[in-house]
Parts: sequence; C-alpha cells; structure tokens
Amino acid sequence: MDKTYQPHAIETSWYQTWEANNYFAPQGAGDSYTIMIPPPNVTGSLHMGHGFNNAIMDALIRFRRMQGRNTLWQPGTDHAGIATQMVVERQLAASGISRHDLGREKFLEKVWEWKEESGGTITRQIRRLGSSVDWSRERFTMDDGLSESVKEAFVRLHEDGLIYRGKRLVNWDTKLHTAISDLEVENHDEKGSLWNLRYPLADGAKTADGLDYLVVATTRPETMLGDSAVAVNPNDERYQALIGKFIELPLVGRRIPIIADDYCDPEFGTGCVKITPAHDFNDYEVGKRHNLPLFNIFDKNAAVLASAQIFNFNGSVNSELDGSLPAQYAGLDRFEARKQIVAAFDAAGLLVSVDDHALKVPKGDRSGTTIEPWLTDQWYVSTKPLAEKAIAVVENGDIQFVPKQYENMYFSWMRDIQDWCISRQLWWGHRIPAWYDEAGQVYVGRDEAEVRAKHNLGDQPLRQDDDVLDTWFSAGLWTFSTLGWPEQTEALKTFHPTDVLVTGFDIIFFWVARMIMLSTHLTGQVPFKTVYVHGLVRDGQGQKMSKSKGNVLDPLDLIDGIELDALMAKRTGGLMQPKMAEKIAKQTKAEFPEGIASYGTDALRFTFCSLASTGRDIKFDMGRVEGYRNFCNKLWNAANFVIENTDGQDCGINGEPVELSSVDRWIISALQRTEQEVTRQLDNFRFDLAAQALYEFIWDEYCAWYLELVKPVLWDAEASSERQRGTRRTLIRVLEATLRLAHPFMPFITEEIWQRIKAQAGVAGETIMLQPWPVANESRIDAAAEADIEWVKALMLGLRQIRGEMKISMAKRIDIIVQNANSEDLRRLADNEPLLNKLAKLESVRVLAAGEEAPMSATALVGDMQVLVPMAGLIDKDAELARLDKEIQRLSGEVQRVGGKLSNEGFVAKAPAEVLDKERAKLAEAEQALGKLVEQREKIANL
Repeated sequence: MDKTYQPHAIETSWYQTWEANNYFAPQGAGDSYTIMIPPPNVTGSLHMGHGFNNAIMDALIRFRRMQGRNTLWQPGTDHAGIATQMVVERQLAASGISRHDLGREKFLEKVWEWKEESGGTITRQIRRLGSSVDWSRERFTMDDGLSESVKEAFVRLHEDGLIYRGKRLVNWDTKLHTAISDLEVENHDEKGSLWNLRYPLADGAKTADGLDYLVVATTRPETMLGDSAVAVNPNDERYQALIGKFIELPLVGRRIPIIADDYCDPEFGTGCVKITPAHDFNDYEVGKRHNLPLFNIFDKNAAVLASAQIFNFNGSVNSELDGSLPAQYAGLDRFEARKQIVAAFDAAGLLVSVDDHALKVPKGDRSGTTIEPWLTDQWYVSTKPLAEKAIAVVENGDIQFVPKQYENMYFSWMRDIQDWCISRQLWWGHRIPAWYDEAGQVYVGRDEAEVRAKHNLGDQPLRQDDDVLDTWFSAGLWTFSTLGWPEQTEALKTFHPTDVLVTGFDIIFFWVARMIMLSTHLTGQVPFKTVYVHGLVRDGQGQKMSKSKGNVLDPLDLIDGIELDALMAKRTGGLMQPKMAEKIAKQTKAEFPEGIASYGTDALRFTFCSLASTGRDIKFDMGRVEGYRNFCNKLWNAANFVIENTDGQDCGINGEPVELSSVDRWIISALQRTEQEVTRQLDNFRFDLAAQALYEFIWDEYCAWYLELVKPVLWDAEASSERQRGTRRTLIRVLEATLRLAHPFMPFITEEIWQRIKAQAGVAGETIMLQPWPVANESRIDAAAEADIEWVKALMLGLRQIRGEMKISMAKRIDIIVQNANSEDLRRLADNEPLLNKLAKLESVRVLAAGEEAPMSATALVGDMQVLVPMAGLIDKDAELARLDKEIQRLSGEVQRVGGKLSNEGFVAKAPAEVLDKERAKLAEAEQALGKLVEQREKIANL
C-alpha cells in the first residue's frame, strides 16, 4: 500500500467496482432486512442532513448485510411538485415564455427533459457518500409503476369513503397559485403593526361604559371586508349584555353579530376580536362552532373581489346574504387595500391607534410570498378513521420509535388530527383521477374508460380534474409502491414490512404518520417496524444551518475540500443584500482562512456516526472531522506496519504450530469484547457508542499499545519461531477482523486494506462487504491476560510520566527499584522483563529489600506497588530548579497582569463578551500551568 493515506485515490474507484459487480443487491440467505431511503427531491443537492441520514442508513445496511441478512436498501427520488415546476418555469421565463404559452402537455414534456438532463445531481452525490443502495431498483415517484400505485391508492381510498372533495381554508400561495402544506410554510419574525379600530354598535346598543362602539385589534385590517362577527369571551362581564346584539360593519354596512367564544382572551387588547372565517384559520374554527357565513373577499392573487363569495360550512353557496364590497377596493392587491382601508377608517374617525407589534408572517418556502388563508375547493383525506389504526400499531408495539419519547409527539398529533388536503394546483405531479361532466358532477376512477363504464356515461363530454396530488401522498406509499404494489410481487412479499425508517423528527407528522396510515389501510401491514428519529445537524455553536446565517456546510466540500474563494462565493451566492454578503464572506474567511481541507468520505461518515446520540440535535464540530481523518491515517499506518511485518512471512495460517504471548491473548480478548460492544450498540441504534468502542479499540489498544508491545517479539532474533508466528498471526487476523468491524462506518479504507491483507490472513472473497460480521467468541476472552497487560501498561505509563516530568530523554536507559511488590507483581515483572527492558528502556530492575532505605527517587504507583526511579545522574537538580524558577516568575507575572484586567471594573463594563471570555480562559490556562510548575518544583526540590 502507499505509505500515505489518500482517500481520493481509493473512494471513487471502489464505489464503481461495488456498483458494477451488483454487490448492493439483495443476496443474503437469511431473513430480509429492508430500509427505504427517504426520497430526496429530484431538484435537490446534498446537505448535511442528507449526509448524516445516509451515513446512519448505510451503517445499518452494511452491518446487516455482513450478518447474512437478505438486505435491500431501496433508492429513489421524489418528483418535488412545486420545486421542479418552479425550476422549469424559470428556464422558460428566461426565454420569454410561460407554461401557459406551451400548454399542459408540452410543458410536462419540458419537465421530463429537465429531469433526464439535470435531475440526477443528488443521486451522484449519494454515491459519493458511499451509500450501498441497490441502484438496479432505483425508483422515481413519477415513474409508470409508482404512478399506477398512486392512482390505485386514490381510487381505493375514495371507494372506502376516505377521500372527498370540499371547500375549506388552505395555505394559499398567491404567486404559485396553489395550496401548500404546513411544512412548506416558513414563519418569519417581522416588525408589524396592530391597528385598533372602532366598530359601531347597531340598533342603539351601548357598552357597560356607555359607548356606542367596540374596539377591535387586528394585524390585517384588509380582512375586515370579510368579517362575519365580533367575538367576546363569555365570562367577560364588560360585554355580556352585548352578546347576541349586532355591529354595523364599517365601510361595508353589513350587520354582523356579537358572539361569545372562549377563543377570545379578555386580557388581550380590549377583549374584542373580529372574526373572518374565510381568511384566518383560528377564525375558521370559531365560525364553524357558530355556523357563521364565510365571506371570501379575495381572488387567487389576493386581490379584492368586486363582490364577496359567500359560503356555508357545508361548502354550499349562501345566496341569502349580500356580498357587495366597496367598489373603490375592487381589484386592489391586499396590501394596497390595507393602506386605503386604514386611511378610510382614519378619515371616518374610527382609527383609535396603531401600535408596533411583533409578527410571525407565514411565507411560502419556494415563492417567498406571504401566504394567504383562502377558501377553495380541494381534495381531502378523512384521516380520523386511518389514525385509529395508526395509533394502535404503535401502542401495541408493532412499530417502535427510537428514542421512545417521540411516540408522545406522534400520539399528540394523531389524536388531534385534521383532514389532509391532498390536491395542488400544479401541472407537474400525479394528476387526480377524477372526471367532471358538464353539470359539475364528479366521478373517480383509474382511467376515463373505467369511469364511463362504471357510471354508464356513454359519450357525454368529461373533463379530468386539473389538479395534481400533494407530493406527500405518493411519498406516503413509498415503502410498498416501490416494491410493486398493488401487484403482489415477490419483492413485496419478501421485503415488506420494511425494518427501519431513519428520519428527522421534523417530518414525523408529514411523512411518518401518513406512511403508517396509508400502509396499514391499503396493505394491512405496518410500513416499518422501527422508526429511528435523529436530530438536526447544527453548526458548532448549535445554530441551525441556513443560507442567511452563512453557516451552511456542504458534505461534499468536507469530503473533497474547497478553496476559500470558492467557499465564500458559494455561501454568498444569491444573497440580495450586499451588506449581508460582505458580513458572511468576512465570517467565512475568519472561520476557514485557508478554505476547507479534504477529509474524505470515511472520516466524515465516522464523524456523523460518532455524533449520533439518540434524538439530540447535532453540533457539527470541524475539529471532530479532522480528528477522524487522523484516525483513518492511524488505521492506514497500522496496516502498513502489519503488512511490513507479515508480508511473505509465515503467519501460521496453514496449521503450523504457534505460541501466543500474553500480549497476543490480551488483544484477542479485547477484540472479543469490542465485537460484543459494537454489535450491541448497533442493535440498539447507539451509533455514537458503537463508534466510540471501535475508536478506542483501534486507537488506544491495537495501535497505541499492541503494535508497540509486539515489536520486541517481531524484532528479536532470539525469539522462538512459534512465538513470532503466533504474533504475526495475531497481528494480521486481529486487523482483518477489525476491518470487518469498522466497515459499516468506514467502507472505503476498510475495503482497500482488506483487499491487501486478505490472502495473508487466510481469508477468501471478492469484497469485505460480503464477509461475515465478526462474532465474539467468549472462550477467547482471557481475563488473566487482560490483567497482566493492564499491569504492564500502568507500569510503562508511570515511567513515561516520570520521564516527562523530569525531562529525562525517552532514549536514555534508567534503573528502577520496586517497593511493596506482592507475588503477582514479581511474577509479572519476571514474565515481562524482556519486553519492559526494550520498550521502557530499563537498565536494571531491583526489588527494594526489607528495611532498606530508598535513594532520592521519582515515584509512580502500579496498584500498591511503588516504582522508584533514582534521580542520581539523570538530572542536574540545580539547573532544573533554576529553569523552573524562571518559568514560574514569567507565569506569575502573566497571572497578575490578566487578573488585574479582569478586576478592573471599567474594563469589564466596556469589553465585549467574547473578549472577556478570551481573557478569562487565558487566566485559567496560566493559573493551571503555574500550579503544575510549582508542584514540579516541589518534587525536584525534595529529591
């Protein structure tokens, strides 16, 4: 192997080899084990959440594959209705045309062209992460098979009375002209206003204070054109006499009732609330409770209508009421209408005050426009009947959440579930399989021919619904539609239910719950047995990564590296405000003055696994990636050492007699315990603890100790051939087993090394990923050898500490004296004397006789045994004391200087928090160093 570890030299080629040889396909003889990849958007590119999610899934799949399970990791992408349509519409706009110019059919052809040319970015990136998905089964939510599944699911749910069409309030994107889900709405904190408006009482009514009006507060004055009532709290004594009376709605002249509802907070404002059921979700619920009419005052652009559309809560048109609106507002955009309505209130003496008010403004995550609650006809899934089964399968343990606390989040939402709006006013997506006749009657079927035949419609004209289904609807079928449902395919029989869903907590409602509802109803099976919920990947300070904060990291930049200029351009690209771009560029330069180094895939994956504690958000620390890059280097260098000492040598793999030393037995024993621990933690989804156990074994035991402890045997010409053969066999076989143990976390480096050592280790096979998972052999756990080597390690560490403290060269041989040694200590000294002499550079070992006075020595403890290192001739005591005095004087001055700054009230009051923190850290560091030097001086002075 190359002397230096270069991840790029091995990663791409190995992935191509794996994929070309179809190693990712199901092929185990054991029970099936299935994971469905959460389908990323076809428009997307890799972010840290994808990187983390994929590292966890691949660790599980590789682990179970090596255990002999018949594993399937199903890949695929989501058609991402809104996002994809926007991408293609932008391209058309650049050419001066719109989708309406093309028409639906031609526009969809353009979308498919884009998908074929540019839609594979994220799948190429997933390959770069080393994800061992079965690409031969890759699916797309708009491919023919999945489209048929979606159609079948819709029809069956409709036939079961669980899908209906109705007029309800939705999140309406006024730019994209479609309903969107709550997940596609971002709430932005903005400074706004609270307008306090007078609403005159009708019929001469008066308040308890003798006023002929009520004051209502609103953040959206324009919606007053659609008010249906004014509400007060039923227990608010100020207004009890007015309940049932009427308001004369200003500007409109409509009489609206005063109603009592607990929704009103008597402590907020005046305690009076205007109720606009057609333009506010909370008001909608109040209106439903009181059966108020719904006055829809906006068109699809959120411009004011000439006359309000009036509906009842059953969706029927209310023709009894007058929907006339003031003519001067017709056609005005909602925000322009707001200005003019406020001005009209002011002119009429009805504007009481305008107060500053902090708002959460809902914005479409794609369009950036303010979302309008709007009353439209949409298709809905009746979710309560589905939720009952979905709750039961979690309660009875058919599905388990890890960590378990997320069950409570799931139950909370499911027990208060609302019907699901599944229609979107887009062209790209699964078109709803419903047709309308000229009278507006709707018919649902798998295709038009079925509809005509089923309902005896003959040749009368039919029009298919223009809407498409919410992307989450097809995603909800993902675990079984990808396996061929509704056909009872072998794949469906073999791999469903799936075993684990790996996902973030933020989509438990939007995806996890819907998959459970749809799968239990349509297939009679749960979609998965375990839901492993992980946290969000945040930056090192715990902040959410976002473009506006300039703290986004691209996992591919960590894998391949990126220069500073390119990183700054990437982080500031698309930012509209020059000042923000300048701030982020400066921040990036301070954080990464030389850009981001190349760490390779294995180091990044191991970092993700090491951070995957149950359910917590992840603070991504760049220092960890660097540390695990060093870990990969350590493993690489260890492998080179093993190869150098075993290549072409007799390693006893053909049955030749071998002798295992206590060092060999110890590392074999430690390996068994590590195999137990890694397996146990992976079984329990504790990837962090599994990674920790593996790291500690490789770095602390195998590399730091075992490779050092075996050198005397390997390099001793007088050592027996059986002993050398045993050590070589242990070296190579422990390394080979360790590589298999590490493979799920670090697939590339383990494959590269394994291919190089497999023959010498006596192992056959084409790839490490199809090798058996290491299973601990408890008979090889050797407590006696472990105790012996722990004793050796303690002795050597004690001697290293003395050398370090006393500035004794590691190359200089020393004499040691032992005191209070028991028989076991003496045995261990005798058994390991050659090893200690060579590695600890001992000149002699002497046992202090009873009653004998010890010479001036530095001391270390190994259990109850004292290890004395006589100082005579090893150090110049006076010179060392002088050196220490000089350093103590310097540090004392530093402590006094920094301490003086921090005790200065003026400095503390004016200095920024980060400066104070830096000075306090500097003081603590200086004090700690000073304490150590004083302690060291006392030791030497007493020698």
